[in-house]
Amino acid sequence: MRRPWQVAAPPASHAPPIREVATLHTVLPVVFAVCAAFSNAVATVLQRKAALTVPRSQGFRAGLMLDLLRRPVWLAGILAVIGAAVCQALALATGPLTVVQPLFVLELPLTLVVASLLMRRRLPGTGWLAVTVVVAGLAVALAAASPTGNRTHVELDRWIPALAVCAGAVAGLAVAALRRPEGRARAACLGAATAISYAVTAALMKTATHVLDEQGLVGFFTAWQTYGFALTGVCALFLLENAMQAGPLVASQPALTLGDATVSLVLGITLYEEEIRSGWWVLPELFGVVLIAAGVFALARIPLTRSLVAPDEERQTAAAP
Repeated sequence: MRRPWQVAAPPASHAPPIREVATLHTVLPVVFAVCAAFSNAVATVLQRKAALTVPRSQGFRAGLMLDLLRRPVWLAGILAVIGAAVCQALALATGPLTVVQPLFVLELPLTLVVASLLMRRRLPGTGWLAVTVVVAGLAVALAAASPTGNRTHVELDRWIPALAVCAGAVAGLAVAALRRPEGRARAACLGAATAISYAVTAALMKTATHVLDEQGLVGFFTAWQTYGFALTGVCALFLLENAMQAGPLVASQPALTLGDATVSLVLGITLYEEEIRSGWWVLPELFGVVLIAAGVFALARIPLTRSLVAPDEERQTAAAP
């Protein structure tokens, strides 16, 4: 049965040129990935806006979820999270991992733009400049890399070493973070661990979506990758919350944003045999990465970013070594 995101093949006598088909297969995952990043941005702003309307406490409070459930804004944020997950799954089902995951770099800039509109908080000129730099850097890097390939099945003997290396890296970064006091070093380690977890989640989700497409719900719920991406996704969220509390956002956000894109690139190449341009194309690719890094570092320093993601960061920054 043809899925909604699949394009029916035209009659052989009227088949479009190969270039047009390739362009369509590139546009679809890009559109879905951008929609996912935008939905995540909207969810962040709405959930933060709802959190500002409930009573604050120094520790865990059992009634917090009940308070939030009464806020339509928070429920709208949850719907945005679900929409983002659906869009990401569609993006991974229609395009390479090396195209989809780097586009989530846009989540931070989009969050700030949405916040400036919905929360009536002014984004300074330096913020708009940083947003422009991130978008330009991403465009340059992806255009130069021109990722290709879209395998739908990865053998277990490929998964085992990849998952072992990623799990070891996450564990090592978590241990290193616990051995350090609150501050930049701990936040950076946890941000990097979160990035690896997000990349692994996306890699497993990609296979699970293809299983759903080919074998239906029965195959989806009996595939180990389905439970794998659910587990790594929960792990990523846990690490993210701790990274935000461990130190300043300027330490955790760049590690998270750049790490997710980098690890996803490696997994796309090693697991799914996706390809990017090499040779002299490496120069514009690196230039794009430098622009992205500069823009992300600048955005992480903006007060609006700190108030959205880490409201207690000023206290943590003051205490940081």
